[in-house]
Amino acid sequence: MSTQAEAVAQNVRATGLIAIIRGKFSHDQVVGIAETLLAHQIPVMEVTLNTTGALESIRQLRTQFGDQMVVGAGTVRTAEQLEEAVAAGAQFTVAPNLDLATVKAAQRHNLLHLPGVFTPTEAQNAFVAGCRMVKLFPSEIVGPRYIKAIRAPLDDIEIVPTGGISAENVAEYVKAGIVAAGIGSALVTGPNQDLADLANRARTLRQAWNAAVQAK
Repeated sequence: MSTQAEAVAQNVRATGLIAIIRGKFSHDQVVGIAETLLAHQIPVMEVTLNTTGALESIRQLRTQFGDQMVVGAGTVRTAEQLEEAVAAGAQFTVAPNLDLATVKAAQRHNLLHLPGVFTPTEAQNAFVAGCRMVKLFPSEIVGPRYIKAIRAPLDDIEIVPTGGISAENVAEYVKAGIVAAGIGSALVTGPNQDLADLANRARTLRQAWNAAVQAK
């Protein structure tokens, strides 16, 4: 992993929580979400490319928040999409799939890329391609017991599960050995969400994550 990619990976490990924005949001709504997340110690955001105006939102977040936030692009399924995300200023990329051309493109840009994997074979293939950190998706189908089982032989691969993780169950995932978690609708419920509700969810998740890490 390059120095630049490793620096972002360290930020992901340090915060533990990646807030995922997906849906029909205006740019102002995305900025409001970012401000709320930042105020409640969740400074890593992933804007999926199938979100309305995703690339422009990434540009806006990078301009407005600078080094205060780490902003990535999600649902980056091809090398072409990765190039677009980089041009918009994305500091990391996340995919639901393992596409080796996308991995190579990320490496050319010294960019942290989290490919989506589901099986030990996919995780190992990603690792051999140079991805130390991978996204396990969809994690709600298999849960913490599965992650603990695959981490036994694959303990040098850092796992970031996405799907079905909330304040209520995040401790079980931390016990299973994850380094971070992608949090979608348990945090950002949609464009009609009140920011006070988001603040409450962010506060609760941050407290649950910190308590789980301290209990390890």
